[in-house]
Amino acid sequence: MSRFTVAAAATLITLTPPSTAHAQEPPAHGDRLTVIVRGAGGGMDGTYEVRCRPGGGSHPDPAGACAAVERNTRWGKDPFAPVPRDAVCTLQYGGPATARVTGTWAGRPVDATYDRTNGCAVARWDRLVPLLPEARRRVGAQGT
Repeated sequence: MSRFTVAAAATLITLTPPSTAHAQEPPAHGDRLTVIVRGAGGGMDGTYEVRCRPGGGSHPDPAGACAAVERNTRWGKDPFAPVPRDAVCTLQYGGPATARVTGTWAGRPVDATYDRTNGCAVARWDRLVPLLPEARRRVGAQGT
């Protein structure tokens, strides 16, 4: 073998990228959320698991649930943050539904509770539909 052939082979070996099979494997600890819904009615109550990247779980719409959280994820902002204590909210009652979301999102722990007791809480809930079920105020509910 000539020096050129040996040098070319050595260059080819060092320029060949490592196997991409490892890079295509799903992360061992992807985004995983558990959603517990109570008081929503209409068969929406229950406990649901959601996995994102790759999607899956027992949630009725895991892709939509992941997309809802993703759409509300912004650099430096917690998509599950509670309503600020000094927020001015309308006296709008959205029904008795409550939810708790726990798990991991973007590598950070999640433990958030939701209700529909005023306009701010309703807006916060609605931003995460369909992770949280679409809950409309029922006629005859408190405050109507």
